[in-house]
Amino acid sequence: MIKIGLRDARAHFGRFVMSIIAIALGVSFVVGSFCFREMMNNQVSDMMGTSADHDVYVRGSKEVKSDSSGLMAASSSSKTYNTINVDLASTIGDVKGVKSAEVVYSVSGTVLVGKDGAAVSTMGAPTLAVGFGKDVPWRSATFTSGTDPTSDDEIALHSFAAEKANLKVGDKTKVVYPDGPKDVTVTGIFDLDSSLAGAIIIDIPPSLAKTYATQQSDDPDKTDQIGIYGNLKTPLDEQAQQELADRINKALPAGSKAHAITGNQLRDESTQSAQEALGFVQPLILIFAVIALFVGSFIIANTFSMIVRESMRGYAVLRSIGASPAQVFTTVIVQAIVLGVVGSGIGIGLGWGMVKGIVAMMGQMGTPMTGSSNPSVSDMLVGLAVGLIVTLIGAALPASRAAMAPPIQAMNETVNPEKPVLTRGIIGTTMIVVGALTWAWTCRIAVADGDPTLIGWLNDFASWTGTGWPLGVGAALIVIGVIVAGPAWVSPAGAVLGWIPAHVFQVTGRLATRNLSRHKRRTSNTAAALFVGVAIVSCLSVVATSAKASVNDIVDTGLKADFSISSAASGQIPDNAVEAIKGVDGLKSVSSNRMIFGAKYDGKQVKGMTFAAQDSLFTDVFAPEIIAGDANKALRGGELVVGEDIADDQGWKVGDTVKVSTENTTVDEEATAQAQADYQTQVQAQIQSLTEEAQKLALAGDAAGAQAKSDEIQQVTQQAQNVDPATLVKTKQVTVIKKLKVGAIISNSVYRSCVFVNDDLGDQLGTKQTMFTMQMYLVAKPGENLDKLEQRIKKAVKPYYVISVMNRDEYKSTMGSMVDQILLVLYALLALSIVIAIFGIVNTLALSVSERTKEIGLLRAIGTSRGQVRGMLGIEAAIIAVFGTVMGMVVGVAAGAVIRAVYEADGLSVLSIPWDQLGVFLVLSILVGLIASVSPASRALKQPVLDAVASE
Repeated sequence: MIKIGLRDARAHFGRFVMSIIAIALGVSFVVGSFCFREMMNNQVSDMMGTSADHDVYVRGSKEVKSDSSGLMAASSSSKTYNTINVDLASTIGDVKGVKSAEVVYSVSGTVLVGKDGAAVSTMGAPTLAVGFGKDVPWRSATFTSGTDPTSDDEIALHSFAAEKANLKVGDKTKVVYPDGPKDVTVTGIFDLDSSLAGAIIIDIPPSLAKTYATQQSDDPDKTDQIGIYGNLKTPLDEQAQQELADRINKALPAGSKAHAITGNQLRDESTQSAQEALGFVQPLILIFAVIALFVGSFIIANTFSMIVRESMRGYAVLRSIGASPAQVFTTVIVQAIVLGVVGSGIGIGLGWGMVKGIVAMMGQMGTPMTGSSNPSVSDMLVGLAVGLIVTLIGAALPASRAAMAPPIQAMNETVNPEKPVLTRGIIGTTMIVVGALTWAWTCRIAVADGDPTLIGWLNDFASWTGTGWPLGVGAALIVIGVIVAGPAWVSPAGAVLGWIPAHVFQVTGRLATRNLSRHKRRTSNTAAALFVGVAIVSCLSVVATSAKASVNDIVDTGLKADFSISSAASGQIPDNAVEAIKGVDGLKSVSSNRMIFGAKYDGKQVKGMTFAAQDSLFTDVFAPEIIAGDANKALRGGELVVGEDIADDQGWKVGDTVKVSTENTTVDEEATAQAQADYQTQVQAQIQSLTEEAQKLALAGDAAGAQAKSDEIQQVTQQAQNVDPATLVKTKQVTVIKKLKVGAIISNSVYRSCVFVNDDLGDQLGTKQTMFTMQMYLVAKPGENLDKLEQRIKKAVKPYYVISVMNRDEYKSTMGSMVDQILLVLYALLALSIVIAIFGIVNTLALSVSERTKEIGLLRAIGTSRGQVRGMLGIEAAIIAVFGTVMGMVVGVAAGAVIRAVYEADGLSVLSIPWDQLGVFLVLSILVGLIASVSPASRALKQPVLDAVASE
């Protein structure tokens, strides 16, 4: 029976082509997702090995919940620890085996200007200025030309950055630091041990990096970690790292709240955290795989139904000569195994190639990836298993039909009447109704102001489930319900959708409509191919267009400002740029929002951000949606203006008094003066001692020794003159406490998680170093020409390279472009569904043509033209495609509307249904049907009329 199955597989291989394509597509996404994940994991691991390459790290000994600003790539760890004193580096440096113990400072928000005068950027990768050099080594960096920078007007560039900027050693350019652009000279080009995925790495003097990093820090005397090298050329092995960490732990002072760990441990933690953060990519790709395999199972089932029907007489002969039903079943399953192996093998290759293509595309877009993307043995086995399982599931029902058909019935080609579909219709419709009620309950939970019902236990249940679970359960019930009830809807849907074709093409239209009802299950299963894909795309299209419409509504109804100013440099607008903007002629008001870090309310941090804003915020920039109080009066009067979400979380009401506290690091003038005096005394004492030694040597006649001491005195003097003043600055921690009243509560979606204070309070609660401007809004004077004013503003910020000036229309367009990028993914999903659906419809029509060979021959014998036969099959295919598309659009739009209602409070305030896109989907479905009908119609017309009507 195995030989018979293999022979039949070879005989029907042409029938398998479309099923093989369907399996290959599904398996390719499965294998591709695993390959892509492995590639990203390897890339992250390589990057961590390069950017965090120290042998040992000393960090805080206590894990804390608050976020901290990390140094270099190690900051990607999801766990954060208490900060430690930077002075520990000198203590650690004295430990046996330590070659270097330094704080590696890095500065985010910098921008490199290329040779063409434009800012250098890549797709999503950051630009980072790292302070390393002779005194602060970076083992993974190897200079290919030039040297480290030694002064603040010099930089060295990673080879990738130099290539992107078209710069070489000796070239002059600019670097935009957080406080503005500076002219620099390129002194060197260096390579790193691995690619950093398109990051622009700039080497700047360590002292300059420290200056900028400490300006952005709450406490410049503290750091997240200190990196230690035990060997400056090659990494220590695990045992040597642990031994060095143990010696350092013994040397750390009691009470330092510091702990040494091996570099491998920190890299493992950081790698795991980064890999988890990128974990969403694989499920996203697997969504495509599930859709492809789900639809592919229908195509496989139809393929084997066709093969079984054509081979039924052969199976009858086998049964007549003694073959058991299990043996007949085996012959079909053997074909399924062959199909699954071939399709899975092709899919594994396609998946591998897909990832290679993505890597090549990312490289062309400026994000080179060097992690291995080759599939592992386990990846290939998973792809093979998935392909085989799906194929066997799809072939099981046709195989059982071949095995269980009585030999006499099979010999005479009689066909069992299709089972009634009424029961399926009732079950499926019930599931849809229950799913719709679940969605209604979800919306009730989302919009309820307090408890959604008057029933206690039901309110507790709603609190436990939230909106996520009911939303997902309702979607599952409705989707499965539509698939279950689909066969019962085929006849009424065919009558409705076939009404126009039946009246325009009276013969072919009516025949096509009647033919659909012959095999309701098959027709419904084929339509399900488009239903699933269109439902997902329609749902997300509604959400995406609603998001765009909501943003436009916020701008149109709430935003009063004429221009918005933002920065590509980590969101920070340099102070000099702020002053330049304020100096532009024609502006009525300039409002800027500055973030206050670390603000606590009644001793606790809130789930939101605290901003200092000008008095003009609510009058000139954004109209507040007030729930209670007077927002404008509160801001001007030194009271808190609180977003609704924070007020609800904290239980605040207008009039409540809240203790607002911040901890700021300020310069300790007295301690700094003392440190400077001590340093001067120390230098003078050293010079005095060296002078006395030089005099003694001179009196003893040792002229060479006296000269050496004189040189040493000169060296000490020069070092004292070049000492970094920042090393002598002493700071102190100052706690600022203000008792403030809640003056207003507002519900604007953009402000729901914000607390506002006026500028005066902001200056008292924060410090200039940590409160930087993130966003600016400009209002023109009445009657001012906005186009000319915009040009003046752009001219004022041009020297800063990273400042973006947007008018109201551009502001809306920018928000909309983000949504459009999301839609590109949706269209790719739809394209996949359409491609696979075409195969499904082709298979269904081919099976239908095979079963109706004599009927079509008879139609042609009585005068039906070739064009009418093509038209009949084309109308059948178009109705199937439209049936699936309409079901998908109805369910998808409903799901999108529910999601919009659930997340209305988070900014989705406007429901927008993209009727134009849905219309395009509908037209595409008709084209899909017509295209899918071409091959089956050609096959039907190739059969000579006499052969078609002849009895076999």
